[in-house]
Amino acid sequence: MAAALVVTAWVPAAKARSAAPQIDIAAGSLTEALSELSRKAGVSIGTEGALPHLKVRALHGRMSVAEALARLLSGSGLVARPVGASAWRIERQTVVEPPRAKPSPAAPPPETVGDDIVVTGTKRDYSLSDLPMAASVIRLDEQARMHTGSSTASVAGQIEGLALTGLGPGRNRMFLRGVADSAFSGESQSTVAVVFDDARLTYSAPDPDIRLVDIDRVEVLKGPQGSLYGSGALGGIYHIVSRKPDTGTASLAISSGSEIVAHGGIGYSASAVANLPLARDIAALRLVGYSAKEPGWINTGTRRDSNAGDVLGARAALGIEPGGDWRIDISGYAQWLKSHDSKYAYAPHQRERPAQLAEPHDNDLRHIALRVSRQGDGVDIVLSSAMTWHEVIDDLDASIGASEFGLANPRMLRDERAYRVWDNEARITGKAGGVDWLAGLSHVRARQTDTWTLSGANATSLVLDDDRRTAADTALFVDAALPVTDTLRLDLGARLFRSVLKEARQVGPNVVKRERKRSGITPSAALAWRPRAGRLLFVRYASAYRQGGSDITAAGQFETLKSDELATIEAGWREELSSGGKIDMGLYYSSWRNMQSDQLQADGLIETRNAGDARIIGGEVSLDHPLGLNWQIEAGANITMAKLVRNSLGFELKDRHLPAVPEYAVRAALQRDFRIGGSAALVRLQLRYSGPARLSFDPAIDRPMGKVLESRVEMRAVLSGFDVTVAADNLLGGRSDAFAFGNSLRFATMRQYTPQKPPSLEVALLKRF
Repeated sequence: MAAALVVTAWVPAAKARSAAPQIDIAAGSLTEALSELSRKAGVSIGTEGALPHLKVRALHGRMSVAEALARLLSGSGLVARPVGASAWRIERQTVVEPPRAKPSPAAPPPETVGDDIVVTGTKRDYSLSDLPMAASVIRLDEQARMHTGSSTASVAGQIEGLALTGLGPGRNRMFLRGVADSAFSGESQSTVAVVFDDARLTYSAPDPDIRLVDIDRVEVLKGPQGSLYGSGALGGIYHIVSRKPDTGTASLAISSGSEIVAHGGIGYSASAVANLPLARDIAALRLVGYSAKEPGWINTGTRRDSNAGDVLGARAALGIEPGGDWRIDISGYAQWLKSHDSKYAYAPHQRERPAQLAEPHDNDLRHIALRVSRQGDGVDIVLSSAMTWHEVIDDLDASIGASEFGLANPRMLRDERAYRVWDNEARITGKAGGVDWLAGLSHVRARQTDTWTLSGANATSLVLDDDRRTAADTALFVDAALPVTDTLRLDLGARLFRSVLKEARQVGPNVVKRERKRSGITPSAALAWRPRAGRLLFVRYASAYRQGGSDITAAGQFETLKSDELATIEAGWREELSSGGKIDMGLYYSSWRNMQSDQLQADGLIETRNAGDARIIGGEVSLDHPLGLNWQIEAGANITMAKLVRNSLGFELKDRHLPAVPEYAVRAALQRDFRIGGSAALVRLQLRYSGPARLSFDPAIDRPMGKVLESRVEMRAVLSGFDVTVAADNLLGGRSDAFAFGNSLRFATMRQYTPQKPPSLEVALLKRF
């Protein structure tokens, strides 16, 4: 069950009353350090302008807030002045306040550093309040980042424009802002790049559904990111930021939980995170482990709860600070995800189906990374290299729908894919004459193999498709933010790339090889106006491309596909309200040429086609606002009008809407913080409705789906030293068809439905040491 990811932190009053609390803050950016100090010490810290991008060293020990602020701001040209019993203002050191002068009532309220968010997916530290592009950031609180149910789906429920298909964990495709090419998982490159810290995890694979255990935040950059990330980032970036080893403090946190699903099974989960300083302020080791048995709720013949699953994950990270503002991070990560069966049914609103062969899914990922960085003297350097091994295996019951392949008594169809991504980058950032600049070199090499094998009785088998691809992308990228006036900034970016795609594919008894090369540039430009602190208006242009691959035509011919390109113009408004709330609005227009789309063929296999040209128009709004008496409301909505405007599929279309993405979605959450016996507690209610969507361009196989209402209520409290969470999902008992697809071989003769997960209840305990 997905845990709610709560952005706001709750601070026990005892911390605010402490004159000299224990302060433990990891090294990092000044903004992040002040945010952590604000949270841990229970004080408000504000500033009237954007903070400089400075790195500060770790703080450890018992000290007053004033002393902690003095240490963090030492040498920065800034000072902290008390403006209340538990409030501080960060000011330039040259500013001298007249004695006994009263503050001007017309002065703008200070920005709250404790709530400021630093975005690093832009390849340099960028305050969200200054970022001239659409972005959403989910910061995980301690309960969420210890819960194995914190996943891509739980993030998508809180971000406008982020949508997933409904095959299940490890099988889903991810889309942003209507940039959806197909509901089917074929061989085309993903439109959203999944990035873990500085490394790209996926190239063409489905979403690996990384569980967000010990993850600090997830940053979603919306719109094409070709100028920074290159090939494939048409829709945007899903950036996972892990918590780094802390060289100053040892800690241990352990969590466990249990879940029961109505008319389904029982599951359990456990996780542990340990931070071990090896040499104080020099080196530390961080270890993460988690495991979960996820309950099923689909009955297949006599097999009860057949779609149950298992998740196992482990991560180790070594952080070294040798001195001279250098830091070395070496990390390794692995996750093994398994679903024992698929979760579709053959009748609407049902959660059972007749007996058939089990259709298991495996999604295994291993990842190693090295990062060397230096922050200081006005110039930051990052060198990174990472390797990811990713295997995805799907088995489908082939006893119906596979007879035309010529294998006697077909039983199972196995789709076995192996992905390798090697990502290398060197970049440098700095500031000169008021210009913030970034320059870097990148080389990404991705390899994938995809083999479809049909097996029958007596150990017979037949290879239906065998495709092997290697893509290499080498690029120089630059970006610069130039001040036009005191309130107006111009951001210009570009990526000069050289892309090479090699492919070997079996066509009948022969293997056909092709090589394609392409060079070009993907630019971006943004103009941002900041008329006052806390208000930002911007317009942005950005572009991205995907290298064209190949497909097999209905006549069995090898056909080369055109590369597709997407360009977006967007306008946004981001405001920090005087009442303490925040509002974010955006409008966008995208033009998509030669869209590549994975299409389901009559034989049940999936091939890629150039579908034509598309146009996407949309808008979104989100609000986070306090209501008083410790109540808080969060709300958001988006609408997407995405249509094919030029059809090159070779058949007539009845509906030109792009597949898989809901036409609109709305969400709301109401939260109240309170105390039980002196301990912090909260209650939170969430609702989200996703509008109608469609499955495919092809009218012969198109199906309506969507119109899904999700509900959740969650209660938390600190009791006897334990953080206790009780949560219930789908309280209204919804059974909507979330995804109208499951088995491609049976699809032509048996309509398929994916019902919502039934009502469920979960209890989780967290203990820190």
